[in-house]
Amino acid sequence: MWWGYIIGGIILALLSGYFLGRGHLSHQLAREERRAADIVAAAREEAEQLRQEALLKAQEELQRRREELEREVKKREEKLELLEARLLKREERLEEKGEQLERLDAALKEEIRRLAELAERGQKLLAEEQQSLERIAGLSREEAREELLHMMEAEAERAFAKWLKRRREQLEAEAEQEARKIIATAIQRYAAEEVEETTFSSVPLPSDDYKGRIIGREGRNIRAFEALTGVEVLVDDTPDTVVLSSFNPLRREIARLAMEKLIEDGRIHPAQIKKQVERAQQRVIEHIRELGQKAIFELGIDNIHPELVMLIGRLNYRMSYGQNQLQHSLEVAYIAGMLAAELGLDPKPAKRAGILHDIGKAVDHKVEGSHSLISADLARRYGESEAIVHAIAAHNGEVEPQSVLAILLQAADALSAARPGARQETFEAYIQRLQELEEICTSFPGVAEAYAIQAGREVRVIVKPEEVDDELAARLSYEIARTIEQELDYPGEIKVNVIRETQFVQIAK
Repeated sequence: MWWGYIIGGIILALLSGYFLGRGHLSHQLAREERRAADIVAAAREEAEQLRQEALLKAQEELQRRREELEREVKKREEKLELLEARLLKREERLEEKGEQLERLDAALKEEIRRLAELAERGQKLLAEEQQSLERIAGLSREEAREELLHMMEAEAERAFAKWLKRRREQLEAEAEQEARKIIATAIQRYAAEEVEETTFSSVPLPSDDYKGRIIGREGRNIRAFEALTGVEVLVDDTPDTVVLSSFNPLRREIARLAMEKLIEDGRIHPAQIKKQVERAQQRVIEHIRELGQKAIFELGIDNIHPELVMLIGRLNYRMSYGQNQLQHSLEVAYIAGMLAAELGLDPKPAKRAGILHDIGKAVDHKVEGSHSLISADLARRYGESEAIVHAIAAHNGEVEPQSVLAILLQAADALSAARPGARQETFEAYIQRLQELEEICTSFPGVAEAYAIQAGREVRVIVKPEEVDDELAARLSYEIARTIEQELDYPGEIKVNVIRETQFVQIAK
């Protein structure tokens, strides 16, 4: 029974707690709702404030942009006003020029009309004068025209001769001083040794007993030596000396080195001769390479193919008119470089072309063609530039020079070849050159005699005074000089001196 009272009490307590908790929760919920309403109101007030601030900033930005646009529009309006003013002024000037052109056009038309009238009157007067002249002279119009043409042609020749004389004197006066200055400066800056080569090399002997050992039993040693070297060995009465003879300096040098080693060793027989000749060939090849490297080092040239270095060295054993070709090439390189420097140009290409301009002479006995074109082909084959190749090809006139470098190389080559003692010439070739020079001069009409003097550096041409006057003599000297340049091969320059002399002779009885 009491259990029932207990359970009922518990239930009653639970129900009382439930209703009491619910009332408290409702009161707390109302309080939170009031707080939420306050937060929402504050947020709305802050949002409104932010919106007002953003709106204010937007209005300020809009006002600033409006002011900028107004200033830009104002500037453009000012520019347009300036352009409009300029266009108005230009239109006014164009209108003025148009009016001037109209006035000029009217004046020109009037002048043309007047000229046409004058031309018509002139034609009439000319016809009347022609008829009058024909009646007076007894010549037809065609005959008078022919006579006039002959007179004009003769007068034109005289005028050309006078102009040519004045022009030549003017050019000589302007160019001679500067040319002499440049050439003299280049020559003074380079002084080359004069080298004289022969076809013989002498080898000293310790005693005359070595002559028999060089000849060998029944001449077998000397025959073996000559066969291996291609050099003639002369064993004569000259004491303690044997002579090696050859027109090939390279072979002669190999033979000299081999002979000196054989004499130094003392053992002279065919096997030893072959061994020493082969060693001498190797020493000469090394010497050639050293000579080529020394030459390009002295000139300050770099990036050159090794084969070209060898060809440069081989020029030391090549002679032309008695002139050592390596020394000539070095001389041309120095002179060309100095001429280029005097003209304000880079001297390195000129030096490069100068040292390579005659390398074809190192191989021209193996390759057909002129040494200039062979040299150019070798330079092109071993990577030289087209400017260098063209200058080499043109240095002797086989190709027309198209650059300043080519002309400088021609001048340097001529200076090196023409200096005193540079080249030797056979007596027969010298006489033939003088005869050809005189024949060229006497081939011109009006020439009575021609004499080559000063070793062919000057030619005196005597003309017939009744056929050639002073003006035509000046023209004749010009034509003779140009013909000599085209047809004759000569070192240096040739002075053409045309002489016209009139003599009047009477005999008193």
